[in-house]
Amino acid sequence: MSSSSDAVAAARKGRLKQRYDNEFRLVAGCVPYRVKKGDEGSNPCSSDAAGVEVLMISTPNRADMVFPKGGWEDDEDVYQAASREAMEEAGVKGDINRAALGHWVFKSKSSQNSTSPRGACKGYIFAMEVTEELDSWPEQDTHSRRWVSPREAYQLCRYDWMREALTALLERLSVIEPVATAATPELTDQAGMYMMLQASSDGAVALC
Repeated sequence: MSSSSDAVAAARKGRLKQRYDNEFRLVAGCVPYRVKKGDEGSNPCSSDAAGVEVLMISTPNRADMVFPKGGWEDDEDVYQAASREAMEEAGVKGDINRAALGHWVFKSKSSQNSTSPRGACKGYIFAMEVTEELDSWPEQDTHSRRWVSPREAYQLCRYDWMREALTALLERLSVIEPVATAATPELTDQAGMYMMLQASSDGAVALC
């Protein structure tokens, strides 16, 4: 699945083509995954649940990891944006499932007490079944990548929206039974950076 024949394209920079929904900056991303053939099992707490692995990427000066995502630009649709971000940040290509895992709203820490959407982003996250891994990719100097089990991914996830997206993926792959959304009004992640506020059945608001 690895490929060394692809020339490394430059990552897109700046926000000249950035899409907005009123004052919300639109972003797109994905949870890249693969299913190892011939593995059995359905225990989501095992180290290798049903042979599923997800790809996570590092970010500078942080020990935890994230899923690839970034700005959705005006010359691409949301699926192309999610695919591009996966290639630029994680060096992978694959098949995007067009049914989103969910969408979330992200607000900067400085504006979390404001009712204005200024400085906030709307993010759409998709599942991507990886079909190709590039040996070189545009942002490999700042983003290394690692395949991990779902169990390890839950431990590494920086934010609660990431855990929710991972849970949605595992539900879709029938690795776990659908999880009922908790009625808890506020949840704080391990790093204390995000609070999750219930918004709707297909999304949540994250305040950083």
